[in-house]
Amino acid sequence: MSRYRGPRLRIVRRLGELPGLSRKKPRRAYPPGQHGQARKKRSEYAIRLEEKQKLRFNYGVTEKQLVRYVKKARRATGSTGTSLLQLLEMRLDNTVFRLGMAGTIPAARQLVNHGHVIVNGRVVDIASYSCRPGDVITVRDREASRRQVQTNMEYPGLSNLPSHLEFDKNTMIGKVNGIIEREWIALQINELLVVEYYSRKV
Repeated sequence: MSRYRGPRLRIVRRLGELPGLSRKKPRRAYPPGQHGQARKKRSEYAIRLEEKQKLRFNYGVTEKQLVRYVKKARRATGSTGTSLLQLLEMRLDNTVFRLGMAGTIPAARQLVNHGHVIVNGRVVDIASYSCRPGDVITVRDREASRRQVQTNMEYPGLSNLPSHLEFDKNTMIGKVNGIIEREWIALQINELLVVEYYSRKV
């Protein structure tokens, strides 16, 4: 499946709040579609699938990319679920979003893809670039780049800066000081269900 480009509020209504996908709040509290208000008992599989879809849509990754992250998380030491979330959080597009340079992850991905972001003195236009402790993230020294980020900073997606990041709004210089801790991940998700979902498939 390719990256989702359809109506975002439809996804938010179905899966719940996704801070990375959209800042808008849906007017209706029930899922979309003809049978959205019908009460139906969800199977164990449906619950796990829903948690997996939350990850996919919030971080804007394809199914193929998510499978790759799951395999990588399994090889890491510690909890597979926490490692998976950390891998997704340390992506460059998400880091730009968490620094407040963009209001959503899709907006941050566009900033990165269009060459507005510099990592350690070099332009990096790959949204899936994995940030490491010590990385310095800045805005490209161009009028268009700085103006766009300044506009975005007036309406940040999340108000709290995670403990592993620091950002100077005047110079627009951000720094990655470590790996994000579980309590700073804004998405409400049960990562163990995602690991269980893939345990039968991967």
